[in-house]
Amino acid sequence: MQTVSYTSQWTAAARALESERADAPLFEDRFARELAAPKGFELLEKYRGGGLVEFVAIRTKFLDDTVENLLSGSEIRQVVLIAAGMDMRAFRLRWPADAVVYEVDHDALLAEKRRRLSTMDAQPFVRRQEVPADLAEDWVPRLTAAGFDPGKPTLWIAEALLFFLTEDQASTLLRAMASVSAPGSQLALDILSEQLLRSPATRFFLSALAKDGIPWLFGTDEPEEFLRPTGWDLRVLTEPGRPDAGEGRWPYEVQPREVPGVSRNWLIRAEIATG
Repeated sequence: MQTVSYTSQWTAAARALESERADAPLFEDRFARELAAPKGFELLEKYRGGGLVEFVAIRTKFLDDTVENLLSGSEIRQVVLIAAGMDMRAFRLRWPADAVVYEVDHDALLAEKRRRLSTMDAQPFVRRQEVPADLAEDWVPRLTAAGFDPGKPTLWIAEALLFFLTEDQASTLLRAMASVSAPGSQLALDILSEQLLRSPATRFFLSALAKDGIPWLFGTDEPEEFLRPTGWDLRVLTEPGRPDAGEGRWPYEVQPREVPGVSRNWLIRAEIATG
């Protein structure tokens, strides 16, 4: 598997810890512990601190709620998970009977996930299509070949992805999504702030990631301005610890937007631009 795929294992490890909480877990993912092998908990222990475990839990809940709210309250019936990794939403969320989920990722990762799922009692609650593709290449034809319909509104989920890309790569990816998004399409994702990548407080953590071949490259302090040229209009912008994003579960004080120099983890929902 690609080196970056190991981060999908640490994400699974963090989801396992949240699911196994004795007091009011934000979600339940009974498959997460198995999918975290072989390196998930090792990496989580190596990089833990700075709210990493808490952020994965809050981000997961934010995106879970986005999926369920949009599919229950709109015409969206196709969902695309970009760099799906060990995501198990198809196996644990409530889905309309006519929905379909497309999981886009490297062929090797999808094959490994398929192998592991075959050993567990894992049955999706929605029609699920694997889309083996390299996001560095022209991946859209592979998506349409799997049945994706650009004429229908779509919910795109890009979780724990953009910070592994350069700004140009991130912009190109979002433009590609926009190019095949019908009116009413939505995008849900997380983006780091540029300040977080520059902060002395994160220097050791980021250096360790870079040394292990998984550097974090991109962040922005102005997510609205970043998204607009890519074809998406921001609709929801929040951060961990706010009422709509894990209030009471974030270990740090939430600072107002106007306070400068704050490291932030943006949680975002955007809508395809119409004009």
